[in-house]
Amino acid sequence: MNRRFFLFSSAAAAGLDLQSCAQEKPKEVVSPAQAETKAIKYGVPVVSGPMDSVLLKDYDPHPTLVTPATKVDKAKFPAIDVHAHSHMCNIRTREDIKAWLRTMDEVGIETSAVFTDAIGDDFDQQAQLFKPFGKRFLIFCSMDARNIDAPDYSARVVRELERCVGQGARGLGELTDKGWGMQGNPQAPLPRGKRMHPDDSRLDPLWDKCADLKIPVNVHIADHPSCWQPLGPHQERTPDFQVFNLYGKDVPSYDALLNYRDHMVAKHPRTTFIAAHLGNQGNDLASLAKVLDRYPNLYVDIAARDYEVGREPRFALKFLTHYQDRILFGTDMGRDKAMYQAWWRLLESGDEFIPGRLWWRLYGLETPSPVLEKLYARNARRILNWS
Repeated sequence: MNRRFFLFSSAAAAGLDLQSCAQEKPKEVVSPAQAETKAIKYGVPVVSGPMDSVLLKDYDPHPTLVTPATKVDKAKFPAIDVHAHSHMCNIRTREDIKAWLRTMDEVGIETSAVFTDAIGDDFDQQAQLFKPFGKRFLIFCSMDARNIDAPDYSARVVRELERCVGQGARGLGELTDKGWGMQGNPQAPLPRGKRMHPDDSRLDPLWDKCADLKIPVNVHIADHPSCWQPLGPHQERTPDFQVFNLYGKDVPSYDALLNYRDHMVAKHPRTTFIAAHLGNQGNDLASLAKVLDRYPNLYVDIAARDYEVGREPRFALKFLTHYQDRILFGTDMGRDKAMYQAWWRLLESGDEFIPGRLWWRLYGLETPSPVLEKLYARNARRILNWS
């Protein structure tokens, strides 16, 4: 069939008026001014202007909202920071520790639990560095994650823990599995099937030994759930955090990692576990509540999750109140004086629209004194090993 006739026949069969199509009215000419006012958003005409060229990374609005600002120089009660790192606090000498102590005294920190992230000689050196300062610092050791397939691995990791405790360790952690395995190296990861996750049977003797020694274990399992979402315009956290992104990488899912954690906790009911960063479930406190209900030997710290509790202050306060015996104060953000005071303002005041570390504004919780006292120190005194 002639192609031209076929097109004509198909159009006719479809009931099209070819003559009217050919005589279609020319499109209405719209002036630029009219085009600019075509889009309406929330009842406001959207027009082009200088703001069109502002990149999101440069957007830094200066609000005109005027709200009360409470200055909280010192914690209402002496506080124990259960989550600090010697390397993050840039501790190399005793003078560094003395400077940290001065800041702690100014802001009301009674004791800092310090993660040395070390074993062996490195741990021993750090233990000696902190030793003259007594109970102002509790030091934690790490775990041996080398040669995990060796037949003697379980015995070796327990032996090193006992040795570190003899040198002054009062806890184990922060131990991490973000999908690469316990203390895994994302730059040189083991094959997926060779990785050791927290519920691995090779670690059972280690967790049991912690129970025998009455020392807590601080674990960072999984990561903020946004890490499993694509980078782009819908990513929740700012570009500063894209270094932690795991989307499309060879790691288990967020839920799978949390399941490893929960299985570990369930297998070792005598061991005290502290899930760092609100267990990486601060975005869903109702879900975290179910986990705490299920495992009485699990605690959480709030370190570096100010932007979670501060964005949902009413529900967060209910959560902190209901689980007031299970939650510990921690920072994980260095040793800057203003950092500590920002925490006091968030937890103690009722201020609104507080500038946060990240993109969001935060809202004060006005935490009641009985809850605050447990959060700041009483819970830590109960579960940390001081002797």
